[in-house]
Amino acid sequence: MAIDPTRFCINRKIAPALTLEAFFQLVQRLGLSKVELRNDMASGKVMDDLSPQQLCALTEKYNVEIVTINALYPFNRTDDALMEKAEALLKEAQRIGAKALVMCPLNEGILISSQQTREAMQKLAPRFEHYGVQGLVEPLGFPVSSLRSAVQAQQLIREAKVPFRLVLDTFHHHLYENAEQEFPAEIDVNQIGLVHLSGVEATRPKAALTDDDRIMLSDSDVLNSVAQVKRLEILGYKGDYAFEPFSSELNSWTPAEIERQIRHSIELLQA
Repeated sequence: MAIDPTRFCINRKIAPALTLEAFFQLVQRLGLSKVELRNDMASGKVMDDLSPQQLCALTEKYNVEIVTINALYPFNRTDDALMEKAEALLKEAQRIGAKALVMCPLNEGILISSQQTREAMQKLAPRFEHYGVQGLVEPLGFPVSSLRSAVQAQQLIREAKVPFRLVLDTFHHHLYENAEQEFPAEIDVNQIGLVHLSGVEATRPKAALTDDDRIMLSDSDVLNSVAQVKRLEILGYKGDYAFEPFSSELNSWTPAEIERQIRHSIELLQA
């Protein structure tokens, strides 16, 4: 079941040591064109020290499409600081042509009710509409997360009557204990806007896994990310897959190693 290569996207988290231009060059060498930028890199800025004009010139030069900026956090606690952050990120997304902004829930062991999360979506939706940016809600499977379930996230989006879509992450799907009970019958693949892929080889209990365990796909992947993707394809998912490893091990990867890892992961998915 071959996946069209144009559907593969590279999250900048895989190349923490590279400048934006070097990152775009790497993506181009892979024959790919889609990227996710982030606001949690070493610079703390989506564009590092580039202006929007400079970044747009680079995306044009290397034929790169910015699929998302990752991420608005915590989207479901909409105090003044969060709304200011949303405004700034949406303005930035519009300026650099990013199609979407990922929204992550509070992940600190603090309960946020379904009603509060729905109200947060309703409060944010007009700002997304104003800037012409798609909102993508990403449930986090950690035990301390305030929104762990992909199915619940889709339900809240429907109840809030907002045009947001879902980010499904194979790592977070694995961490949420009830995912396999809920997912097959209840997920609506047409409302998935993006799928994040990583792999984990650590054999500790699910609740003990952290972002630092997230590498690329392999035959020893306990997340079964390849199987998760094959099921999504069978269910009719037509969107993009973004590689999003997090491990601190990535800091030591050379561009050649990053390319090798991405090519290998794609091969596993295409087998």
